[in-house]
Amino acid sequence: MGIILNPIVIGVAVLIVLCLLKINVLLSLVISAMVAGVTAGMGITETIDILIAGMGGNGQTALSYILLGVLAAGMAYTGITEILSQKIAHLLGKKKYALLLALAVIACCSQNIIPVHIAFIPILIPALLPVMNNLKLDRRAAACSLSFGLKAPYIALPFGFGWIFQGLVADNLTANGMTIGQGDIWHYTWPIGASMAIGLVLAWFIFRKPREYEDREIAGMEVTTEELKMQPAHWITLVAALGTLVINLKTGSLPLGALAGIIIMVLFGAVKVKDLDKVIANGLSIMGLIAFVMLIASGYANVMNETGAVEELVQASLGIMGGSKIVAGAVMMLIGLVITMGIGTSFGTIPVLAVLYVPLCSTLGFSVGGTVMLIAAAAALGDAGSPASDTTLGPTSGLNADGQHDHIWDTCVPTAILYNVPIALCAIFVAPLL
Repeated sequence: MGIILNPIVIGVAVLIVLCLLKINVLLSLVISAMVAGVTAGMGITETIDILIAGMGGNGQTALSYILLGVLAAGMAYTGITEILSQKIAHLLGKKKYALLLALAVIACCSQNIIPVHIAFIPILIPALLPVMNNLKLDRRAAACSLSFGLKAPYIALPFGFGWIFQGLVADNLTANGMTIGQGDIWHYTWPIGASMAIGLVLAWFIFRKPREYEDREIAGMEVTTEELKMQPAHWITLVAALGTLVINLKTGSLPLGALAGIIIMVLFGAVKVKDLDKVIANGLSIMGLIAFVMLIASGYANVMNETGAVEELVQASLGIMGGSKIVAGAVMMLIGLVITMGIGTSFGTIPVLAVLYVPLCSTLGFSVGGTVMLIAAAAALGDAGSPASDTTLGPTSGLNADGQHDHIWDTCVPTAILYNVPIALCAIFVAPLL
């Protein structure tokens, strides 16, 4: 009963139930955080104060998403996205699976080669919705393709966001007494990323049947069948995109990069000053919800830490492990899923897990490589299915631009099942062998 009555477990259970009932994810996060806090013995007022105090943890991320939303709206304003979608449509023709593969590859590139993360989604995907409608493509398959590209590369590849993720794993293992170099992490994490390919193929198979969508108007975007040609505003927009990338890479600041792109478009006339308010409003509609969800998720994580229930959850789980590495791996995957499902970020979960898992893995006889795999997998588990994760919020922001893609049932549930299962099985059965 200790595990079942754990405040974190209760809070996450409330979050999942509310989201499945289609209660707004912001409200669901706040309610579940309050339930977790009250269950842990904290008062409602204290829980709210802790929630608010923790919101600053994702402040830079939230600002990044807001500015990237404005940048995306500006690009849509110039019409560059329609041209890009036409080029992709002409190149792929009626090749549904080629389009799905292209989405996965583009998403992979956004994590490593051109590290802009989910910023490309509200820029590119809405303009491709008419193409998907024409192909009668089930958008759940598209959501799985995008989620794969947003997640598998940082787990498996040691550059871009992968270098950051794997650096966090190495630093936190070393800080807790298990020394390993950052460049060695990928040797133990690539099987986890590779296992996601199984889920990707299954998604294409499961969601292969045609699905009808209406051709609806998309805010800030005109859909046309006429052949579009590059105009001066489009070239300026491309320069702005390049400027965003260069500033981001030079300074390491995504908000500064996005702001630079916006300024370039305004200064050189791609976005007219008189229309700037409308562009900003459209940008907030694109990414504003994601920004606020990330703020609340950070506050939720703060409440979770303050309850002290994470360590209690691990201690309560020790009794059912029985010294078996397989059982221990399964329990650790479950703990990681519960924690990450609420926090919504695999990166932010690593420090929490490392403190608990390193001594636990050492006691159970796991090697350094096995410990790396378990921590990386446990941290990544909830990322694909969490309602508060950018891995799910990103795809929904693009696929739901016309209001026909449900965040929970069309993005979170499919990705949670199709990716978390192979990740967990890989870690449970491979980690003991390392």
